[in-house]
Amino acid sequence: MSVIRFPHPEFRKGIVTFGKDCFVSEISDIDATGDIVFGDFCMIGHYAKIFTHDHFHEGRDKPLLLVQREKGVKWQNKKIGNDVWLHECIILYQVDNIPDGVVIGAGSVLTKNPGPYEIWAGNPAIKVGER
Repeated sequence: MSVIRFPHPEFRKGIVTFGKDCFVSEISDIDATGDIVFGDFCMIGHYAKIFTHDHFHEGRDKPLLLVQREKGVKWQNKKIGNDVWLHECIILYQVDNIPDGVVIGAGSVLTKNPGPYEIWAGNPAIKVGER
């Protein structure tokens, strides 16, 4: 069996911008297909994964591999507010805005936009409190 890696037909290189005094732990993965703007005083834990793109999964008439080759990826820009803490092993997916003061608990998979100063945790992440 052989494996062939095909690049995304629609590959975009985004721009990642950090505000002042941000901290990114080692082995974090920030996908910059779309642009990401981090506010001031943000913290990103070990093994955090921030995705700005997704794949097409619709339809049954073609194998998904062929759909990926034809359509590429869909991407979005992200804005992360000030004083946001993204704990270790979190995944940000299909989220375009994280307002000021948000905390995402370790191991959480965030698929919805939280409100300001909310604490979210779990898989999928839900609101568990406020700061």
